[in-house]
Amino acid sequence: MQNGFVESFNGRLRDECLNEHLSPTLRHARHLIAAWRDDYNHHRPHTSLDGLTPWEYHRRSAKDQTLNRAN
Repeated sequence: MQNGFVESFNGRLRDECLNEHLSPTLRHARHLIAAWRDDYNHHRPHTSLDGLTPWEYHRRSAKDQTLNRAN
């Protein structure tokens, strides 16, 4: 195994996106992958982030940093 994170991500992309859709063109495949990537990076809860979406995690981290600077 070269990199566990990359291998895990590649497997998830393959299982959840590429194996689910037939893409007649490269343009269509790029559109599907972009939509999946947006959902994965912004809207889907991640166990590594305590069940938060990346947006929620970022918002909480920024809020915590702002509170820490004020104290």
